[in-house]
Amino acid sequence: MPQPDDQAEMEHGLFYPMDEFYGATGLPLPHVSEVDGEEVPEPYHALLVHRRDMTPTLTAAHQRPLRLRILQRVVTESVLRRLIVLEVEQTGRPVVFAAITIYLDRFAPEPRRLILEGTQAFGAILHGQAIEHASRPLGFFRVDADSVICDALQLARPNELFGRTTVMMDHERKPLAHVLEILPPFRLD
Repeated sequence: MPQPDDQAEMEHGLFYPMDEFYGATGLPLPHVSEVDGEEVPEPYHALLVHRRDMTPTLTAAHQRPLRLRILQRVVTESVLRRLIVLEVEQTGRPVVFAAITIYLDRFAPEPRRLILEGTQAFGAILHGQAIEHASRPLGFFRVDADSVICDALQLARPNELFGRTTVMMDHERKPLAHVLEILPPFRLD
């Protein structure tokens, strides 16, 4: 399985790429503290502390299909940045709030078209297009949900939530994407 080199791991901070969306709006970052993977409580530990992609992990945990909802999108020639929510298809209940930076120049035309189309989660495209890749968590964190996170996850009041930041790499150990994922309080419909 590919492993990023130390340089790639140190390139970005713990709240990347979510911090770029906050910076663009001028909002202060919520309080975030790094935690060791072993300190992440269940059921969040099982959902976050692994090297699997989150889309299939959350689909299996909720035992229902998920759909993508894009909140913000910024595209340049070689990079797509999205702020998204994955939600249970039948109910619309959010199961993850995420920020992702996708390096478009790493993809052939068809996967790039699907990524830009924005109707499927990134992980679903990787699997559907049989793109060899590996997910490598770079860190785990506890975050005090602010109004941005509460709105995205449909939370009535602030909560202490857990998340992770991950790099997804191709077979040459080059980054395909950087992802930050925040889970809401866990419950099944």
